Amino acid sequence: MPETEQARALNTEKIPLKLIGAIVAVGSLAFIGILTETVMTVLFPALMREFHVDTATVQWITTIYLLAVAATMPISSFLKRRFRLKTIFLAAVALGLVGSLIMIVASVFPLMIVARIIQGIGSGIATPLMINIILEQSPRSKIGRLMGVGSLVITVAPAIGPTVGGAVTSVLPWRAIFVIAIPLMIIAAIIGCACIEQRTDTEAAYLDPIQLGSIIIALVGLVLALNQGGVAVSAAVSGGAALRSGIVAVVSLIIGLGSLMLFVVSSKRAFSPLLRLGVLRDPAVLLHAVAYTLLPLVAIGYGYVITNVAQLSLGVSAFVAGSLVLPGALIGAVCAPVGGWFYDKFGAVRPILIPLGIAIAGPVLMLVFSMHLTPALLAGFYFIFGFFYAIGNANVMTSGLSEVPHQLRPDGNAIFNTGLQFGGAAGTALFSTILAVAQAGAGEEGTSQFAHATAVGGAWTFATMIVICVIGWCCLATAFRIRARRSR
Repeated sequence: MPETEQARALNTEKIPLKLIGAIVAVGSLAFIGILTETVMTVLFPALMREFHVDTATVQWITTIYLLAVAATMPISSFLKRRFRLKTIFLAAVALGLVGSLIMIVASVFPLMIVARIIQGIGSGIATPLMINIILEQSPRSKIGRLMGVGSLVITVAPAIGPTVGGAVTSVLPWRAIFVIAIPLMIIAAIIGCACIEQRTDTEAAYLDPIQLGSIIIALVGLVLALNQGGVAVSAAVSGGAALRSGIVAVVSLIIGLGSLMLFVVSSKRAFSPLLRLGVLRDPAVLLHAVAYTLLPLVAIGYGYVITNVAQLSLGVSAFVAGSLVLPGALIGAVCAPVGGWFYDKFGAVRPILIPLGIAIAGPVLMLVFSMHLTPALLAGFYFIFGFFYAIGNANVMTSGLSEVPHQLRPDGNAIFNTGLQFGGAAGTALFSTILAVAQAGAGEEGTSQFAHATAVGGAWTFATMIVICVIGWCCLATAFRIRARRSR
């Protein structure tokens, strides 16, 4: 078939309605999980008062959820090979329902942590399942757009989450969020059962307990090291006892790194590895994966920083603070499929590097105006970041996985999504630590001294974001140079 006729035939490929239904159903579970995560960030001050915990403790509501998601992601490739798609989907629904029910009745902080772990496992199953369905069942010419739709499903939640959280605290108890989530999950289950189709056969894959345990311990250890290191630094700055937290941080780091090395070694020797890490031998894929870990670290942490700076430094209400991130996050989420369309039409380089380069202007402006911020400036500068970040980042995983052989794409998908969630967990821990260090010894919440300390912590955080964004952008630029050399 001539090239023009082949291109015309590809452009006329239709997307099956059942595929759209499956994406919406599975994506809805990830949507609800991320929604509750971002809702909780804007509720941190209220939760601190209700459960009598400090900033470093309350952030575990988000960190433990993201950590549970990240720890579950590596087994997504095994689950897809071993079980039918519909079975995996229903397991994710069940976990989401159980976690929501516990959140509704939880009266102590540790029980909320347990609920968030259960919900995180459910979302950790759902998100890569949606991507696997898109990669496996999408028409070839529409994969960029459908990946953009998948990105839309899971990025609208951060857009509306803080606003929903602020609105709920204004008119309803915060637990109402989880009451509303239950019927939505039931509707998603009905749609999924009707639309999810099995296109490939399952196989007798083996789940190695050593590999599973080592990757979970590695992820937990590394994030715990970051969190407790921050607690130790904060305590040292304020003149408190830092020895215990410091010891926990060092031990956690050693255990985390040791477990990660054990996972890599055992994966190389295993007959049926949990993750086939050979996909990372390609430097272009590896650089994409690094960027896909670093950039969400900023994006997920951004909502936390803005809402807390707005409340604790500028003194606005939870509802107003949540509303500040809505315009940028919502328009960015809606435009994610546009980024996928650019990818299908122009390839990967320009639709990724140009918008992500412009997105860096957001935290740069935040830093420049950090000591003179107003709610309007916070919303405007976040709009710049959210809009361009969503357009560019929606294509990073699609571009990275294009270099991976088809039979290994579930493994690549699991690696990328694990990096995404680990970056989010690390970002929340890192940025909350920076704020806690700045606030240490600054008096009580509500005082001018505490507000100034929070603004200073915000400035430190925005500077850190800039460095992370530049490193991620450079990784992608290098990956495209490697790819260009191969095509010569």
